[in-house]
Amino acid sequence: MLVCQILKSKAPEVVSVTPSQTMVEVLRLFRENNIGFVVVSRFPGDCMGTLSERDCCNAVAEHGTKAPLMRVAEIMNRGVATCSTQDLLPSVMAIMTERRTRHVLVVDGRTIVGVVSIGDLVKHRLEELMTNEQVLYDYIAGTGYH
Repeated sequence: MLVCQILKSKAPEVVSVTPSQTMVEVLRLFRENNIGFVVVSRFPGDCMGTLSERDCCNAVAEHGTKAPLMRVAEIMNRGVATCSTQDLLPSVMAIMTERRTRHVLVVDGRTIVGVVSIGDLVKHRLEELMTNEQVLYDYIAGTGYH
């Protein structure tokens, strides 16, 4: 399965924040949108970095009670993991494993077209496995043929 197929089943919007926002503002955004990852940008289409729930936890562990009021620019991840719309699911899984990240930005050239999360990959892989299981069951049972 290609990344572009996964994106078709998702909302196309990529949530972004500015580098001057505080961590607590971003955490509120996470809660309001039921997300755990944002792109950090100065203007639409720009990508200075990303911020995830894990990055926020790491900031609290490192900076303590000062972390919630720190600016996103101070705690964001600058090493952004990316893939293309034509990458296969196992390739993106390898990126996540190698980079130890749960989110990968999907780019088409230099344009961000979406985000793929580990949850998206698990969902689609599970659907593939269930379909394969049903095909095998129908084959063994001799059903499903016309």
